[in-house]
Amino acid sequence: MQQFCCCFGTRTDKVSPGESFDQSKSSTPTSDESNNIFRAKRHCTDILFIGIKAAFILILLVLIIYCMAFGDIYRIINGYDDCANVCGRDNKPDPSLACKGADRTEEKYLLVEGSGGVSTSDLHRMCVANCNEVEGFKPFLNRCIRKSNPAEEVTTRTGLRNFFQEVSEDLDACHGEMLWLALTAFLLSLLTLALLRVLPGLIVWLVLVAVALACTAGTVWLWLKWNFEVEQLPAEAGGSARMRVTNWLYYAIAATIATVIVFLVILVMRKRIKLVVQLFKEAGKAIASMPFLLAEPILTFATIVGVIVLYVYFTVWIESAGMLVVEGNNSAKYVKDPTMLLTRWYNLLAFLWFCQFVIGCQHMVIAGAVAGWFFTRNKAHLGSPIGRSYGNLLRYHLGTVALGSFIIALVQFLRTLLKLLMHSVRNPQNRVTGFIFDCCQCCLQCFERFLQYLTRNAYILTAMHGDPFCRAGKNAFRLLTNNALRVFAINSVGDFVLVLAKVFVVVATALVGMELIQKKPGLHHPYVPLILIGIFAYLVAHCFMTVYEMTVDTIFLCFCEDCETNDGISRPYYMSRGLMEFVQNSKKALAIDGSRAGSQSVRREGKAWMAAPTAGPTAISETVD
Repeated sequence: MQQFCCCFGTRTDKVSPGESFDQSKSSTPTSDESNNIFRAKRHCTDILFIGIKAAFILILLVLIIYCMAFGDIYRIINGYDDCANVCGRDNKPDPSLACKGADRTEEKYLLVEGSGGVSTSDLHRMCVANCNEVEGFKPFLNRCIRKSNPAEEVTTRTGLRNFFQEVSEDLDACHGEMLWLALTAFLLSLLTLALLRVLPGLIVWLVLVAVALACTAGTVWLWLKWNFEVEQLPAEAGGSARMRVTNWLYYAIAATIATVIVFLVILVMRKRIKLVVQLFKEAGKAIASMPFLLAEPILTFATIVGVIVLYVYFTVWIESAGMLVVEGNNSAKYVKDPTMLLTRWYNLLAFLWFCQFVIGCQHMVIAGAVAGWFFTRNKAHLGSPIGRSYGNLLRYHLGTVALGSFIIALVQFLRTLLKLLMHSVRNPQNRVTGFIFDCCQCCLQCFERFLQYLTRNAYILTAMHGDPFCRAGKNAFRLLTNNALRVFAINSVGDFVLVLAKVFVVVATALVGMELIQKKPGLHHPYVPLILIGIFAYLVAHCFMTVYEMTVDTIFLCFCEDCETNDGISRPYYMSRGLMEFVQNSKKALAIDGSRAGSQSVRREGKAWMAAPTAGPTAISETVD
């Protein structure tokens, strides 16, 4: 039976071979580098979308400036009264309203009468100096809120009033232990990566065996449960009891079918699972050669935090904007015009686009560095692949990332609009409408996940060949469909293993934390530090595993491209000997590779012997031996 391989023909749309990634050599590729498909000389891709993104940012700034011109951020922070006077501020007068322009510097709190159990048909807004002077109210975030509400009563009865104070005391008391646990999560994540590199086969097969045993045990238990129900069923039992027994039979049959399918999948996919194991080994080698890849998610996280801060800041200004509308002699309010309403949604689209853009830049950097590592024969002369990958991104491929991220952000924006439409028109009595909305939301979510997966693989092809987004997406789709079973094995087995790795880091950190924190005397809520540490451990593990997952996907596509472009004989492979075992003509390629290695060894030994003429026959015989 012939080996499964990725060789499904030669690319006709591939760019011409470029220079080797190793820039320490001559700029003219040698015969050994002439089959390198990684491009060092590139051109700008999807440059139109750089201009579109720049125009998009310019329009956003113009809209934000427009909202700032007709807005006041203190209208949101402090609130304003019925005459549009902002609380805690000295307001400017307005000719159209006599009561506008009062000095509310000493009146810092907004009181809204008619809220909380009182009719809200005629709300009255006023600024007050102290909420405690108003009966039944207390201050909260520059607002006066009612004391007598169900939430407050529950807080008083259960003693949760001082909860946040007690939690702050707990965090202060065990901050040292939390730092040690944070370091433990970091070390456990590194240990997990080391285990995935050293023992990937053992880990993958242990996971598969555990899944098979769990399915088998569940199936056996269901059959035993059905048999027990049959034995306990009385002869005069009614239809409901017999239906319950029949349901257990259906469950057991379905579990049996699922278990058989799991065993068949493992049996059929065993060779492809071996490829997953080898890809995990290669990913470990790549990360060991470029350890600074693990710091990439930290930069991404910090950038996304900055994007979130800007989005919140712009949102506050947009919500504070409005045109003064006089409703009576002593009544006025701020109403948004169509431009301000448009800015609200424009800002949301910008937020989604920038978040996806930052994530896409991370994917492109990792893919470029790993592809450069893969297509460099002498791994000792890598140079700085991460720096070159950043350079390629900033100089050539920002437009590609902008295009890919915009497509995903647009789908997310449509999902948000659909959710808003669902909440505004959904009628609990009309189940057909709710079902249609749910189906549309599910279809959009599936389409979004498909786009995210395809876009990530398109980034890999762009980082590898320097192709624009559409061509890279088409070639990535072709590679993925031609290797559908391999992709299924990687996405099912590989992703499941990485999820279990995250669970291992979180659980191990939590167990260590229980030993440290539970022994700490005087803690009110010891579970709160444990929950925070568990969340931190998950974030750390997720950052590490995200890099590992992207590395595995990049190596897989590089492996497929190497197999399509080269034959291992006249054009030697760039892949390792471990990956060559999964190529159709692997035996011949390995034999030729071994003979080349032997001839190179003989030439090196011959040069060494000629350089040492004083060595006699004994030295020659030792060299030959």
